[in-house]
Amino acid sequence: MKETATSPALKALLTGFIDYAGLFPPAKLELDKALSNFEQYRQGQYAWMLRWFVLGAAELEHTPAKFDGCLSVIAADDKARAATIESTAILSASRPVYCEVTDLGKLETVKAAGNYAKIRTGGLKPEAIPEPRMVADFIKACAKLRLPFKATAGLHHPIRSIQPLTYEADAQKATMHGFINVLMAACLAWRGEENIEPIIAETEANSFRFEDRAHWRNLSLSQDEIAAARKDFIHSVGSCSFEEPVQDLKALGWL
Repeated sequence: MKETATSPALKALLTGFIDYAGLFPPAKLELDKALSNFEQYRQGQYAWMLRWFVLGAAELEHTPAKFDGCLSVIAADDKARAATIESTAILSASRPVYCEVTDLGKLETVKAAGNYAKIRTGGLKPEAIPEPRMVADFIKACAKLRLPFKATAGLHHPIRSIQPLTYEADAQKATMHGFINVLMAACLAWRGEENIEPIIAETEANSFRFEDRAHWRNLSLSQDEIAAARKDFIHSVGSCSFEEPVQDLKALGWL
């Protein structure tokens, strides 16, 4: 496939946006394989889109001492899903945690504690995928509080679309959220846009355009606005695949 020059606005939107979670479903790779993938991606053409390597606390002791990447450590088990400790070279109790909440009323408590928020946008079953309104309400609530957040699960594809939920041949399909939708909605919400649910629900890729500015229909963002929102608001998207987002973006002619 012919390579396409990435527009300045899209590069601002996608720089460091993926936290690679290859250990987790549906990929569920062994630690050695996931680490090998991460190192390969860090050396590749699209390394600029990569941020941290995600692993569970139980795997931390098995991570090679020579590993020098940035880590995102899941501090709770899958059932509790309470928080994520984010770290670079070492883990420190003074670092903020990303707290996954379903009750928006708890976001003020998260901020008061000096922590960040986290939203789960998918799962292995259709019922695990929140409606666009729920995602929009979460983003708007965080924007109102000026509370940074990250999103995780089910964000392998750029645009909201019907996709297999796992990599099995007979995998069930459902409408999954798109990471472009979520990132654009968050950046616009940070700027003050209230009506972001239609952005989350958008299924037409050609409703988004990326040039010197990023556009969704009649709304647009400058590169400076995107950079500010990425730095101070929407920090990243967790994905168990790095290759799927890259291939989908190429298929759209955006990379």
